[in-house]
Amino acid sequence: MTELQQTYLFSTRSSRELAEKIAKHYGQELGAINILNFSDGEFEPVLEQSVRGGRVFLIGSTFPPADNLLELLLMIDAAKRASAKNITVVLPYYGLARQDRKDKPRAPIGAKLVANLLTAAGATRIMTMDLHADQIQGFFEIPVDHLYASTIFVDYIKSLNLDNLTIASPDMGGAKRARNYASYLGAEVVIAYKERKKANVVDEMFLIGDVKDRNVILIDDMIDTAGTLCKAADILMSKGAKSVRAIASHGVLSGKAYENIENSAMLEVIVTDSIPVKTSLSSKIKVLSCAPLFADVMKSVHSHHSISDKFVI
Repeated sequence: MTELQQTYLFSTRSSRELAEKIAKHYGQELGAINILNFSDGEFEPVLEQSVRGGRVFLIGSTFPPADNLLELLLMIDAAKRASAKNITVVLPYYGLARQDRKDKPRAPIGAKLVANLLTAAGATRIMTMDLHADQIQGFFEIPVDHLYASTIFVDYIKSLNLDNLTIASPDMGGAKRARNYASYLGAEVVIAYKERKKANVVDEMFLIGDVKDRNVILIDDMIDTAGTLCKAADILMSKGAKSVRAIASHGVLSGKAYENIENSAMLEVIVTDSIPVKTSLSSKIKVLSCAPLFADVMKSVHSHHSISDKFVI
């Protein structure tokens, strides 16, 4: 039997709280990193322990500002130049994932650029959760472990013991996700069809399906300004829904998101801690940790065991 390599866990500054939870579930402390800051804003992360010949897990979500991505890239480069044998980049939230295709003339494909940067820096494996588009996995020429927050959310939904449960998608793009949840939970499905003229602004929305006297849970991969979710919740309630909740893997929560959620018709909004969330700004936001999921998969990857049982939906 092949002897397993030594493992090392490091975190970017922005994801430190989540990384500490992951490390605790993994059963190992985070490695020390010394960040050298220059007066002009430049910074240099330096690994404070030897990683030669080992498996390094670098944990960091790449939400804005861009310094979060740059810090992660520099850490990958540092680990590569320190002779780490394997460098697994743990990206609970994959930034720029919405830029997954060229949908207008002269537009970049940001998700592909990030994939190129991570690979060029020296990553040998990527571990992430609920990509905005599944095809982003194909942007890499290295293994990608694409996890699903459904493994976290399904148990919570069951614990609510809701009768007349209906799963809703706030847009056509999330119809497959909603259908998968509904099939697993034995619930019905409805879809909100929206029209946009510019990003983050919904002009019109129409409901496909019946929600009268039903407890509805909106399912999405991320919540940005929460405009879409709040509008969908209003329509669902106007059509006779008994209650509306929302579940999303990533709480981006930009602009007036917290205010929108607090003033919305939704009873609660459930997200993971893939991105730090300011729960004090809204009493309706509940955070479920994705740390146990990532820690378990990291252990399986290190010990060369299958992770297929982590894919509930």
